[in-house]
Amino acid sequence: MDEKPFDIKRRCYHYSKDIILFISQAHIEKIYFSIFDQLLRSSTSIGANVVEGKSGSSRKDFKNFYTIALKSANETKYWICLIRDTGLSKVDKEKLDSLLKEADEISKIIATIIINLNK
Repeated sequence: MDEKPFDIKRRCYHYSKDIILFISQAHIEKIYFSIFDQLLRSSTSIGANVVEGKSGSSRKDFKNFYTIALKSANETKYWICLIRDTGLSKVDKEKLDSLLKEADEISKIIATIIINLNK
């Protein structure tokens, strides 16, 4: 993704799309399918929880969904690092590094939003 959207909801959506495309192009051995499935679930959960949080009924509801989104972003980083560091699949290492960087940036943005809610 060249130009990143300013809105966190849109940025998470684009990130989910990038992960889906990445996984669809990876050559995954059957034994490792569950790891890529976990990556798909955690990465798409980030945006889903941000969207739910934005439509929450209260400030507490908003914060809870953003906290879940942050946990999903951190879990996504875990799965990406595991794939990268074990060489589980013949994947584009540069793309993997790019996805990891974006997950890190998204998690920092969400963490900042949560911190600001506590003020």
